[in-house]
Formats: sequence, structure tokens, C-alpha cells
Amino acid sequence: MRDYINIVTSKELNHLMNRKLSVLYISRTGCSVCHALLPKIQHVMEDFPEVSFGHVTVDEYEEVAGELNIFTVPVVLIFSEGKELLREARFIRVDEFRVSLTKMTGIFEN
Repeated sequence: MRDYINIVTSKELNHLMNRKLSVLYISRTGCSVCHALLPKIQHVMEDFPEVSFGHVTVDEYEEVAGELNIFTVPVVLIFSEGKELLREARFIRVDEFRVSLTKMTGIFEN
């Protein structure tokens, strides 16, 4: 499974978001859906080594909810150079996420 950058500060979050292409996974400690989905997202991310991958646990970095308008978890966000390109929340379809990420990496390769 692909490792991720554990984000706990605004500086780390901004650094991740401002990369060419990045994925951020947001979860909560007591969320069973979040814990079940994370390994699946990590598995998808193995196929995209060029994409930065970060994880935020809202319990450790509570301000992230306000900074990114997070109202529920889990959330998967895709950013490029500080701009949000995709947001999937609560019911995340892993296959659709993979397709979206494949399209975006294709666009940014050119």
C-alpha cells in the first residue's frame, strides 16, 4: 500500500495543495467507513506515484474542516496548484475516483 504524508498543520496542507497534482484523504478517528476506505484509496494511489498523497485526521487537525469546508467524512479531494479539482465525500466510489485521477494525470502530463 502506498504511504501518505500525514498532514497536521496549515503549512503542510498548503504545501500539499500547491503541488502540480495532489490527493488529500480526510477522515476521523472513530469513523469505521473512513478506516475501511483508506486502504482502498492507498491501493489506487499505488498506480499514481507522481501524484502527492496526503491524509488528515480531523481529530488531530480540527481547523481543516473550516479551511476546506468539510461537513462530513470521509472526503477525497484532488488539487492542482492550490485549486480544488474534485471533491468526493461520504459515499466514495473507488472505481470512479480511479477514473477521475487517471483523466487528471493525463491532462497534467501534457
